[in-house]
Amino acid sequence: MEKVSWSRLTFLLMLIFVLALTACGNGGSSDEETTEETTEEAAEEETEESTEESTEESEESEEATEESDESADGESESAETEPKVTDFEPAFEEQTRAPEVETEAELDEEVVVEGLGVPWGMVEFDTNRLLVTQRDSAELLIVNLEDGSVSDPIEGTPEVNSEDQGGLLDVTVAPDFDESRLVFMTFSQDIEGGTVTSVGKGMLSEDETALEDFEVIFQATPAYEGTLHYGGRIIFDDDGNLFLTTGERSDDPIRERAQDLDAYLGKVIHITPDGEPVESNPFIEDEDALDGIYSYGHRNIQGIDFHPETGDLWIVEFGPQAGDELNIIEPGNNYGWPIVSYGIEYSGELINEGVSEHEAQGFVEPRYYWDPTSAPSGMSFYDNDAISEWENNLFIGGLAPNYIVRVVIEDDTIVGEERLLTEEGERFRDILVTEDGALIASTDGGKIYRITEAGEGSE
Repeated sequence: MEKVSWSRLTFLLMLIFVLALTACGNGGSSDEETTEETTEEAAEEETEESTEESTEESEESEEATEESDESADGESESAETEPKVTDFEPAFEEQTRAPEVETEAELDEEVVVEGLGVPWGMVEFDTNRLLVTQRDSAELLIVNLEDGSVSDPIEGTPEVNSEDQGGLLDVTVAPDFDESRLVFMTFSQDIEGGTVTSVGKGMLSEDETALEDFEVIFQATPAYEGTLHYGGRIIFDDDGNLFLTTGERSDDPIRERAQDLDAYLGKVIHITPDGEPVESNPFIEDEDALDGIYSYGHRNIQGIDFHPETGDLWIVEFGPQAGDELNIIEPGNNYGWPIVSYGIEYSGELINEGVSEHEAQGFVEPRYYWDPTSAPSGMSFYDNDAISEWENNLFIGGLAPNYIVRVVIEDDTIVGEERLLTEEGERFRDILVTEDGALIASTDGGKIYRITEAGEGSE
C-alpha cells in the first residue's frame, strides 16, 4: 500500500510541475496584448476588404443603374457628382440634380482685373464700364473692361459695418441714369439696437469722382446685434421700383422672424426709388404686416433677376448645410424657412425634425435645390444672343464649391446644369451680362473674369 501511494504521489507531483511550466510559458500581459492587436488588425483588414468590396459593388451597381437610365431615357448623368448630405427626396423629379449639359461653343475665359478686395456687387452703367463695390473697404470703383483699368475710390460712400458678412454690398443705377445719374447701393448699417440692411442713393458727379447728396432711403428693421445674413441684392422692375432682398440674420431664434410679417428679415421687399412701399404690394391693407413686404420665409437671398422671356422674378438663396433654393417669387407667397428645408443644420441635426415637404405645409416648393450646397450668390439671366445656346439661361456664382453654375430652364423647369471655371479655385460672388454679351464674374479673391465666345471678346 505504501509503495502504491508513493508512486501515485510522485505522479501527482510531476503532473503539477508540468502544468506549472505550461502556465508560465503561455501567460503574461505582453502576449495578451499581442493577441488582441493581431485580432483587431485582422478585424480591420476584414472590414476594409468588406467595405472595399461593398463600395466596388455599389459603384458597379450605380454605374449599371446610370447606364440603364441613360439607355432607357437617353439622358446624361447629373452635373452633381458628390454624394447627398441629406436623406430628403425631392417633391418632383426635376427639383434637384439636373442632367449635365455642356456648352458647344468654344469659350474664351480671361481675368480682366485682379488685386481688388471683395467685389460684392457690379452694374454696367456705360458700355464695358462697371460700377463695382468693395465690401470690406466700403469703396465704390469704376472698372473698365476694355483696358482693365480701375479708378480711384469714388467719394461719398456711406459708413458701413464691415464685420464678417457686412460691408458695402450691391449696386445698381436708376433706369433713367443718363439723366438722373442716380446710383443705388445696399450696405450693412449700424443703428440703435444693432445692424440692418440699408438702401441708399446718391448722384454720380459728372467727373465720376463722387456720389453727391447720398441719403439712406430704407432700413430693413428690426436691428440685430449680429454680423451675418444681410441679403442685400437690389434690382429695378419695369415700373421703376426696387426689389430688395434680405437675410434672416442667421441665428436662432432671430431667424424665426423670417415668418413674421412685422419684420423685414428674410424677405423680398418692394419699394419705390424714395424707399416707400409700392402701393400694389400684397400686404398693404394688412394692419399687422409691414407694407413693403412682397414675399417671406426666406433664409439669405444673394441673387435676383427677371427671366428675359417670361418676366418672372427669380431668386436664389442659401440653404443651411445643403438645401440652397432657386425660387420664382410671387406676391404674398411664403417660402417656408425655417419651418421647412431641404438642408440640415451645420451641426448635422435636423431642422424642425426634418420637415422638407413645402407644399404639404402650405409653403411654396422651390423650383430647384442643391444637395450638397453650391453656396449661391449673385446671378444673372443671359439676356443676349452673342452666345445663342445661352439665351435665357441662368448663371449663378458659386462660393463653395468654387464655380459658376449655368442653369437651363424650360417652362419653369430645370432641365440642365453646367459648372464653369471649376479649376480656378475662386469664390464667385456676382454675375452680370454686358450689353455686348460677355459674361462677367467677380470673385472674393479680388478678380473679375470675362467669358466670351472664342474670337468675340474685346481686343
